[in-house]
Amino acid sequence: MTIAPDGRSLVGEVVRLDPLQDSDYEDLYAALASAEVYAGGFNGGVAPASVAAMRAEWAPAVAKRFAYTVRMVADGTIVGTSSLGDVDLTNERIHLGWTGYTPSVWGTAVNPATKLLLMKHAFEDCGFGRLKIQTGLKNTRSQAAIAKLGATREGVLRRHMRQNDGSWRDTVVFSILADEWPEVRKRLEERISR
Repeated sequence: MTIAPDGRSLVGEVVRLDPLQDSDYEDLYAALASAEVYAGGFNGGVAPASVAAMRAEWAPAVAKRFAYTVRMVADGTIVGTSSLGDVDLTNERIHLGWTGYTPSVWGTAVNPATKLLLMKHAFEDCGFGRLKIQTGLKNTRSQAAIAKLGATREGVLRRHMRQNDGSWRDTVVFSILADEWPEVRKRLEERISR
């Protein structure tokens, strides 16, 4: 039986994922303040103007998904956010996305550790059969990171969504299926242990 994520905290050796709280926005805004974060299309390619603007812009969308604050286990520093959403229990599918990190953790164990916790929750705790990850066609850095996770590139949805700046995004769709999860999990654990 497939069940929805329950909003529990997910804790690993590198990161801790806690449900996004109103009190997290100030530190999250500071963590994501670099223009580099938005250049790849995160948040529609437009940085919120302030903590209050971030809270106001994000609150309606965050209410529709399981949004997490990503913290370093070592010291509790907030380094980003990621979410599980588009839950379809009947068809056993879920979307892992809405991920943004401070540039100082790019290329480190943070992303594989975050994805390991979210995928483990989706596949093992909740019983999903398919997990989708997507990014903009122009965001080659994210495409490479998703492929490195072990996800299969399925194709491109052309003129898929309007960005915050008014332009249209072509979206690259990847997926991981439940029967692929054990090998993906093994690869992620090996990457984190390095």
